[in-house]
Amino acid sequence: MPKAGIIYNDVKPIAGRVAIELEEKLTAAGWNVCVTSSIGGILGYSNPESPVCHTPLDGLTPPGFDSDMKFAVVLGGDGTVLAASRQVAPCGIPLLTVNTGHMGFLTETFLNQLPQALEQLIAGEYEIEERAMLTVKVFRSDSVLWEALCLNEMVLHREPLTSMCHFEIAIGHHAPVDIAADGVIVSTPTGSTAYSLSAGGPVVTPGVPALQLVPICPHSLASRALVFPDTEPVNIYPVNIPRLVMVVDGNGGCYVLPEDRVHIERSQYSVRFIRLQPPEFFRILREKLGWGLPHIAKPTSVELP
Repeated sequence: MPKAGIIYNDVKPIAGRVAIELEEKLTAAGWNVCVTSSIGGILGYSNPESPVCHTPLDGLTPPGFDSDMKFAVVLGGDGTVLAASRQVAPCGIPLLTVNTGHMGFLTETFLNQLPQALEQLIAGEYEIEERAMLTVKVFRSDSVLWEALCLNEMVLHREPLTSMCHFEIAIGHHAPVDIAADGVIVSTPTGSTAYSLSAGGPVVTPGVPALQLVPICPHSLASRALVFPDTEPVNIYPVNIPRLVMVVDGNGGCYVLPEDRVHIERSQYSVRFIRLQPPEFFRILREKLGWGLPHIAKPTSVELP
């Protein structure tokens, strides 16, 4: 009996209802179905009383989800997709992402298209697109204090109010650099259309084997976004007192002290997205962000004073 999974956002009632309906349809078609909430992929939020919310990478995989699973359907928005990616990436399960949220930049299809998408899934009529992920670790001395998988970006900043932070950053074997900014972002190509884009970073197409470092509101005209090969790890040494907070894909899970080191590298795992039609990144940029839309023609007969 073939095996499938469903991951849904249990905060959205419509996602819960569709998950039940989808489970019934797949079961009737002879599939063994495992259903779980995306809440299991949330990293948790640190606070002064609980400075480290740490779950090992393989501890996020839901019961019943393994490499024998043919695919999993994700019902939610971009946050649900990010959480589901952390849940199943170690197993290599392909994900069909269905938008029940707002922007849905990472989603493949919509609820009204789900019946047709389900037919393609069962028939195996789809392609798989792999997206790179990051492994983010916080070291204290030589011990791993915290780790997480990351699809979009890692952000390091001060809380609760935005203010100047100082970092020493080493990329690969290059000489360390000093950056003063409100924070720093290390982003994958997938994350280049998220926070790093708002912070002034470039858009990087998903197939480019690169990462980018983006200072947030830097205190220097010389500090700009840097794109570098994803074969080079990044080490960040914060020098702020008393601490900084780390946010990974919108989840804050660890305070970072001056004696800590943040290590970021391309993960051995990747997300495998199901594409019902050939991937077209520029079309998504156009539809979701308005990139490359034609300019409105200006009349040539306007008489200026």
